Amino acid sequence: MFSSYLDVVLLFHPVLALLTIQHPKMHINHSNLQYFVISFFSILALRYAGSSYFLVPAEAPTGVCMTKDQPNPIAALYPGNCTGTLNGTVAVVPIALELARQLIPPQYGILEHAYRSLLPSFPKGMYPAIVQALHDHEVQAFGYKIEDFTRTGVEFPFVDMLNDNHTSFKWAPSLLMTSGHDIALKGAKDYGTEVFASTFDPGCDAYRSVKSNKPGTTYFSAKSIAPSEASLSTLFSSTDHEVFPLEFFKNFTNQPTFADGKTCDHMTRLFNTSVTTSHGIEPVKGTIRVKLPPFVGEVEFKDVYGLRLDSAFIENNYLPCETFRGYSGNE
Repeated sequence: MFSSYLDVVLLFHPVLALLTIQHPKMHINHSNLQYFVISFFSILALRYAGSSYFLVPAEAPTGVCMTKDQPNPIAALYPGNCTGTLNGTVAVVPIALELARQLIPPQYGILEHAYRSLLPSFPKGMYPAIVQALHDHEVQAFGYKIEDFTRTGVEFPFVDMLNDNHTSFKWAPSLLMTSGHDIALKGAKDYGTEVFASTFDPGCDAYRSVKSNKPGTTYFSAKSIAPSEASLSTLFSSTDHEVFPLEFFKNFTNQPTFADGKTCDHMTRLFNTSVTTSHGIEPVKGTIRVKLPPFVGEVEFKDVYGLRLDSAFIENNYLPCETFRGYSGNE
């Protein structure tokens, strides 16, 4: 209604100005003319500042973020399990094995022979840390669905949590997660993970395309809410160079995950459902900046290789870690 009144004012404003100029008793001067010009454009700006068309496309209501994620393809197949889709980027960050030994709690060993059996040419004295920047979509169980959320962090796979020199676990000490999503935040904290409520760019997708001279360039950013200063950002472009085989990704993404060691999360990530096969798996190369425990200060990793993909998952929560003794990680 307010905009319709402004439309009327805009319609008659030039007419009023013309009559004023032409009226014999009105002596127009530069200040009066300037007044009419400024007032006209002020009303025009006010009119369109309140217009939803000016703010967002007409088909999207103000404040609504429309995700491009694909529907959960396995919810009906596993109604009694927690299922969903994970869209985003998974990257391998080679760090010094000596640094990994400093970061990972000393009571846990590192199964170097396990990752070298999958990566025979991996550089000596190095360890494959993992960065995942993911958007959880249509997460549900028993017909109950929760709102989408985003999360990211640095994970440390091939950890010998049980000290059996065989079973690989993934240590996930900290996460940046969507602020205000109480279910996701609490779920991560219950494992002993240090969780930072955060804002993300983009707000409801795994990444956004940016202009670049490199094809398929995407950006992702997470920043914790004050007073903490945790953050993680990625800039990846498409590449034809596949440094790490898919079997390696299948192995470490399916390793049981823990933080304080009291219980484990088992997420089986599926690479053969329609959300993956219909859109493909895209190798990427780029840069990651991290300011997140257990790292001290901000660190930057360049020339990082990974995969950009969407996949379905089945998840079982709060399981005794001992039950995974002998688990190979890619089952």
